[in-house]
Amino acid sequence: MLCHRDRRRGLGLAARAVGLGVGVVADRLFGDPQEHHPVAVFGNAAAALEKRDWSDSVARGGAHVAACLVPLALLGAGVEKVTAKHPMLRVITTAATTWAVIGATSLADEGQRMYVRLDEDDLAGAREQLSHLCSRDADQLDEPELARATVESMAENTSDGAVASLWWGAVAGVPGMLVHRGANTLDAMIGHHNERYENFGKVAAHLDDLLDLPAARLTGLFACLLAPTVGGDWRRAVQIMMRDHGHHPSPNGGWCESAWAGALGVQLGGRNVYYGNRHEDRPLLGDGARPDSRKVADAADLVIGVTGVATAAACLGVAAIAHLRFYGGILPRRSDSSAKEK
Repeated sequence: MLCHRDRRRGLGLAARAVGLGVGVVADRLFGDPQEHHPVAVFGNAAAALEKRDWSDSVARGGAHVAACLVPLALLGAGVEKVTAKHPMLRVITTAATTWAVIGATSLADEGQRMYVRLDEDDLAGAREQLSHLCSRDADQLDEPELARATVESMAENTSDGAVASLWWGAVAGVPGMLVHRGANTLDAMIGHHNERYENFGKVAAHLDDLLDLPAARLTGLFACLLAPTVGGDWRRAVQIMMRDHGHHPSPNGGWCESAWAGALGVQLGGRNVYYGNRHEDRPLLGDGARPDSRKVADAADLVIGVTGVATAAACLGVAAIAHLRFYGGILPRRSDSSAKEK
């Protein structure tokens, strides 16, 4: 028979699975809060700390990352401890955290807005819209390049802003989600190759890459499998992802962007121009023409589809582990007599 502690752990994992699903549904229904978003609050606090501890040093940058993330880990661990004996409270806290860190609905909505701008030939509006998705200089971009930047941003951010959060939520619960979102936010703030952050932001950049390794590959796989939903062929999408993912400078971004290219039947990559007159020439990913407004809409649909599949995988995976580990006989069962002696 199961001891009380094992049963409680099993219920805790089951509550985690339910909470992850409820949180994603909440994101789909309500999107991100318009004011006082928890991620923005964290970012403001990290920026305030950076004003005090910045130095052109890898070590100081690592200390900055630790100072920002350790409190999140402790907060998450405290939440897990408090809710250990209360499954319904675990569901609520996990759902609230998931809703706070997941950004799939807002990401897809930004893509749909870009589709409308491009479909209406509103290039000025589309260039302004791109600033909501990435930091590229859009002043001289035409429709295909605006569409390409949008598709690439949605592909990579589906991993960063949805699948990775679900992965770490499934693996480590609330602490995992908080630390991952904090690391991803720090990377967006300081993980840049420029004079100020080349050294200070190095730890943040590498930590974010490390935390996103499994999610990026899952994101690519799910996008390939969902290729038929946007008019593509999943076998061809897998071929392109496996062929082209290594061409991307990021150890993670290539899996997502090449999968989106294969699923949509378009070609991504090329010259990216950023503010400050910085540019980067990237190898081409995928075959076919440059994306247009219709492909932007399809890419936004992939964001929602991939997030849905990742949610199902996370919830079912955690629930299955809870059942097998604590109710299916993987753990040795104690005899009635030994239970009574306890």
